[in-house]
Amino acid sequence: MNLSDWIGTSGVTILLIAFALNILKKITPESKSYLIMNVLGALLAGISSYMIHFWPFVILESVWTLASLAALLKTLKNETV
Repeated sequence: MNLSDWIGTSGVTILLIAFALNILKKITPESKSYLIMNVLGALLAGISSYMIHFWPFVILESVWTLASLAALLKTLKNETV
């Protein structure tokens, strides 16, 4: 496997772990851990997609990263209030 494969595999693995933990009711979609895993996983998958010039997934993962980051920042802001 080359570098883009390793990065993409890492990102997708993180996303799948977050999904599995949510399905198993170990974490909620609103939890910081779930949101952090989504930000990191989507970011890595997006970087990998960029490296191989697969633009549909660059767009998908960019939107996923930004949406997850916005939700994470909102959660963190609500904790400090």
